[in-house]
Amino acid sequence: MFTAAPGAARSACRCRYNPKPVTRTSVESVVSQRVALTCHPTTPCMAVRRIDVHVCRTQDGGLELRYVVDGDIDRLLIPAQGIPRRADRLWQHTCFEAFLAAEEAAYFEYNFAPSRQWALYRFSAYREGMTPVDPGRAPRIGCEAAPGGLRLDVAVDAPLRVRRIALSAVVEDADRRLSYWALAHPPGQPDFHHPDAFALCLERTA
Repeated sequence: MFTAAPGAARSACRCRYNPKPVTRTSVESVVSQRVALTCHPTTPCMAVRRIDVHVCRTQDGGLELRYVVDGDIDRLLIPAQGIPRRADRLWQHTCFEAFLAAEEAAYFEYNFAPSRQWALYRFSAYREGMTPVDPGRAPRIGCEAAPGGLRLDVAVDAPLRVRRIALSAVVEDADRRLSYWALAHPPGQPDFHHPDAFALCLERTA
């Protein structure tokens, strides 16, 4: 079961993915949770009204994430869909991110782009020891865009026994300005890696 830090928007729900789910485990998902990302005050984006993330932990220990952007998509730069493949520096344009940690200082960073490109890195500690990681099975990514919104569905095999999660997004508008969205922002400039950003916690299971 998921719990969010005080002040984070949340509501329990079942996974209700699109008629063509990105993974067959959707029907076996445990209770999920929806949380809201907030825009960093130094990087406003008038084209986006809100970004929600639906989080499910599946019975086999994997994670399913649905990022939902509510806004004027025509005023954003959304990478065109292509062949799923690994790529670096996805955060330079519109992309969605998930940071996964257990109890120790090490953590993993996933990047997912609407193009269906992705990346996975391991850090030994806060912004230290960045190393590309082969996940064994690539993330399963599906994306749908319409004038009023965008939805990106992702299924991943968790690279560790996840206890803490940081969720975030980078949104590029038509003027090529970037806005930074996160479940929790630490003081100062946007920093998705900061320990305070890991605001979603998974309760221990037997």
